[in-house]
Amino acid sequence: MPEPTPSQWSLLPDEPDEPTAPDPLAQAASAALRSRDGHFYELTGQVNQPGEPQAGIAGRWQRFFEAGGAAGWQELSAKALRVQRRVLEDGASYNVHSDGPPLPGQDGQDGSPLARHWPLELLPMLIEPDEWRGIEAGIVQRARLLEAVMADTYGERRLLREGLLPASLVLAHPQYLRAMHGSQPPGGVHLHVLAFDLTRCADGHWWVVGQRTQAPSGLGYVLENRLIIAQQFPEAFRQMAVQRLAASYRDFIQTLTRLSPAGERSRVALLTPGPRNETYFEQAFLARYLGITLVEGADLTVRADKVYLKTLAGLERVHVLLRRVDDTWLDPLELRPESILGVPGLLQAARAGEVVIANVPGAGWLESPGLTAFWPAVAESLLGEELKLPAIQSWWCGEESAWVALRPRLAEFIVVPTFSASSTTEHFAPVVAAELNDGELHELAARIDANPTAYTLQARVKPTKQPVWTRGALEPRVAVLRVFALYGHDSDGQGGWKVLPGGLTRVAPRRDPLADAWLSIQRGSLSADTWVMTDGEVDPTTLLAQPLQATDLRDVHWTVTSRAAENLFWLGRYTERAENSARLARYVIEASVMVQRGAMPPPMLPLLDALARRHGLVGPDAPHAQDDPRGFERALLAALLPGSGANSVGWNLRALQGCGQALRERLSPETWRLIHEAAAHFEQHLRAVLDRPGAVPVTDVLNVLARADTHLAAITGAQTDRMTRDDGWRLLSIGRQIERLSFHAEVLAETFAQDLALTEDGFALLLGVFDSTITYRAQFQARREAPPLLHLLVHNTDNPRSLAWVARTMRERFAKLARHDPGWAADITAELPVPEAWPLAELAASGPVLVDRLRRAAAQAAELSSLISQRYFAHVIGAEQRVWQ
Repeated sequence: MPEPTPSQWSLLPDEPDEPTAPDPLAQAASAALRSRDGHFYELTGQVNQPGEPQAGIAGRWQRFFEAGGAAGWQELSAKALRVQRRVLEDGASYNVHSDGPPLPGQDGQDGSPLARHWPLELLPMLIEPDEWRGIEAGIVQRARLLEAVMADTYGERRLLREGLLPASLVLAHPQYLRAMHGSQPPGGVHLHVLAFDLTRCADGHWWVVGQRTQAPSGLGYVLENRLIIAQQFPEAFRQMAVQRLAASYRDFIQTLTRLSPAGERSRVALLTPGPRNETYFEQAFLARYLGITLVEGADLTVRADKVYLKTLAGLERVHVLLRRVDDTWLDPLELRPESILGVPGLLQAARAGEVVIANVPGAGWLESPGLTAFWPAVAESLLGEELKLPAIQSWWCGEESAWVALRPRLAEFIVVPTFSASSTTEHFAPVVAAELNDGELHELAARIDANPTAYTLQARVKPTKQPVWTRGALEPRVAVLRVFALYGHDSDGQGGWKVLPGGLTRVAPRRDPLADAWLSIQRGSLSADTWVMTDGEVDPTTLLAQPLQATDLRDVHWTVTSRAAENLFWLGRYTERAENSARLARYVIEASVMVQRGAMPPPMLPLLDALARRHGLVGPDAPHAQDDPRGFERALLAALLPGSGANSVGWNLRALQGCGQALRERLSPETWRLIHEAAAHFEQHLRAVLDRPGAVPVTDVLNVLARADTHLAAITGAQTDRMTRDDGWRLLSIGRQIERLSFHAEVLAETFAQDLALTEDGFALLLGVFDSTITYRAQFQARREAPPLLHLLVHNTDNPRSLAWVARTMRERFAKLARHDPGWAADITAELPVPEAWPLAELAASGPVLVDRLRRAAAQAAELSSLISQRYFAHVIGAEQRVWQ
């Protein structure tokens, strides 16, 4: 019998061969869309020439795609989704002052900026070690040049005397600060951090597009980009030996402290313009990463030429300010008096050498594009060197010969403003003259003729193209690289400039063939991480938080700034005030309708009118309820909306939202969502009701108020149960109690003063406003008598709405807040009301005695608010208390 053949060994069909994994390089080559001719394309490392096929994948990109393998290529779309999800989780955003998709909780109304999600692209910019060394050398040279120019311009002014820099370009610039002339900064260093925008042109070399010298942005976004993108490509990041960033940040902060007279004990703070600034997220992120305090101008005060941080514990000395506030807004005493972003006296503190400001005030004029043509000669004069990095050609129209020669060729250039905006200079958005028709071009030339110093012409260039992963393809987009020069010290303690081995790459939002090297995140550009590869060892330094040990927590000092404390204080007050006004509005509207229908006696109208006016439910011009009940009701309904001129429910909800916005870092996402929804839903639903044609349905208005009351109750619960009981929370609670004590005392006093408290309707009004109707009925049934009413609303320390409970809670929490100064706290507490000690028989027997005590209690609550503001927020009393010298 013959042996069976292999095909007979099994009745099952043969298994197919294993499919070969797709080659990631072949996949990348097939997905690469053609770049426009004449532009350098980072993906291929070459410039496309007309009529020739696009070159293959450059070596660095080959290594990038090979590191991920076939699986890595197939996961690119999933990685892009993970990047966007991580951006959402981190809350990374960029505030824009135009229309666009906002973040949840942002509506962009009333001129407020919209918060867009940070537009992070998946693929990084890749830079080889050799070309980075060229960039690094050129940037260090330009940083040395700018430092020398600053020293000369604010010193002997040789460049101006010899005509190497035009005086009209320097001295006329709004950010040249005469107040700083002759001042010597600590350590003799004027500039500490600089940013340079670069792009690779058709010759394959990197060219300087612009520079930022006063308050460069982007260092925080560089970190955010790196933390997200490096996690998406861990193998490529490791195999390509991408240089890390942490050592540069560490050396930068250490150098700033060395320049300070306090040395290692220096307190470093980042001065931010506030949450409405475009880059507020990255400022907060950078401050957390560096372990420094994020402050606004209102957080700081200058005393005896020294800068202090206002905290609940007193004044803490600040020795170093890393600023993000522009020059002219830094000091309202010497610069723009309307500025609320700066610190009065800050320039004098800088001149006295008591604070290191990075960068020193007065560096903004170096950003002027009109200076570009003068830098080569200045470098020869000050450094004796030729510039290593070329810059895009520019011509300042203030030079008559240049403008006369170039006027006929205006269509070839980009027209950019010479100066920043001010009351004495003209500012405008860059204009691509080639996009103008003949009439517009003629009009532009006429404008330049009228004021040539305000205009600078820049040559058009063909910027590099960066691959962007979109819809399964690699699409070429114009890109600009921002690199940062940081002043630091080497191991020998010698100061010098170092370039951060990375940067912030900005990528055009569209595949636009006309895109120039003027890319702005504000106008919709994307962002990409920048990988600088090294042929040496990768620095292992990290500044990410290390696990805390028990010894680290033994004497931990948590700083609550006065600004945060003040916002918490008013968060409590506005929460209580909104709740009180919503509840009072409901009762006043219901009572007004009942009076008009004859179901309630007319004597209630003067009481309703007085309460509504006293608590902002109607404006001063509203008709009186007793004279025109219907007109009063219409005025009250209209005043519920914010912007009505009355501090009514809508106004209080919007104020609450503003405090919540300023405290986003201290509030849980759920609490912030409640605050936002309370304001947004109230306004949206109330407008829908009030805008209906015909008579306003009062029942629907009452439903909107009831829903707001429910939201506010949830906010109160979050504040009570979900916030840490630190001094900030105590201030929030004290603010609530001040508002509750004042409101309840005033309503009770007014009702007794008008002798309506014991009427059926007045009795019900009081119980309703105090939210104690059910409690009263459970204890005293239907009795309408003064003693039980006053016992529940004034004396009962178990009722959280009674004056006794509110006043006792306020006293106890104030005493704990002021525990560091028990003598002062005891003096203040002695002047606060103690309602449980008021004789009940005396209160019930004499209306005037009760009214007097109630109005005095409200006044005492207001006085406590004033004392808290003076002591903890403005620091105008107890100023000698300095806890950090």
